[in-house]
Amino acid sequence: MNPLRTLALLLFLAFAVPHLSHAIDVKRDIEYARIGDTTLALDLYLPENPHPPLLVYIHGGAWRGGSKSDCPLAPLVHEGFAVASIDYRLSTQALFPAQVHDIKAALRFLRAQQTTLGIDATRIVIAGSSAGGHLAALVGVTNGHKELEGSIGTNLDASSDVQGIISLFGASDLMTILEQSTDHGRSVRIPALQLLLGGQPTEKPDLAKLASPIQHIDAHDPPLLLIHGDADPQMPPEQSRELAAAYEKAGLTVQLIVLPGAVHGGKVFYDPERMALMKTFLESLPAK
Repeated sequence: MNPLRTLALLLFLAFAVPHLSHAIDVKRDIEYARIGDTTLALDLYLPENPHPPLLVYIHGGAWRGGSKSDCPLAPLVHEGFAVASIDYRLSTQALFPAQVHDIKAALRFLRAQQTTLGIDATRIVIAGSSAGGHLAALVGVTNGHKELEGSIGTNLDASSDVQGIISLFGASDLMTILEQSTDHGRSVRIPALQLLLGGQPTEKPDLAKLASPIQHIDAHDPPLLLIHGDADPQMPPEQSRELAAAYEKAGLTVQLIVLPGAVHGGKVFYDPERMALMKTFLESLPAK
């Protein structure tokens, strides 16, 4: 092995690995709501510092797969943030807007139970990847939206508002996504949209618009960070460009990072450079 590579590996083993495993308290399978016999749960990653600010992560999986156990933003715990990773009803279990109703119920639970959980949920940032990026953006731009609020859970008096959004390679406009997609992208997205909406966007235009973050933007929406690969074969990068342009038109705070050559997900979205970018975004948000 090259001596420089050997040295780099030794430094990684001596420093990075212990650092990643140090002082993380993970509370798993916390029930935040129940729908019939279905339990909705979250995992909560806690740093050493008391009452940490909260980042809520929404997993991807084309709306029909994935789970809270996949939480690539957990390393932000080492920067002093609590991270809650949410399970929600998948499109194989319930049509849209059930997914948003569940996520907003989780936000209300976290805010209502913040003292018991040992977190500061007065200011919440929501983040997600792929389908989770779409849902994070949609939840983030619909603070107080009656139709999307739902009535899930027992903390209905608590607020589900968020104060910042991070969307990684997510959708923003279900009315344009298919025409922007590659052949491979359409092969993934057409069946995924069929499950999510109960039909294609042209067949369910009102529901598709309700599910499109770009349709809900107003002057009160929170700051937004978008990260997307320009070679994404599944989720058109134009989706993030559209959302960034709509934010700019509304005079809102937005940052769009386009990664040259990056595809749909992968380590580049969660490497130290991107983690530092997210940390800077989180720390830039005004205190509540």
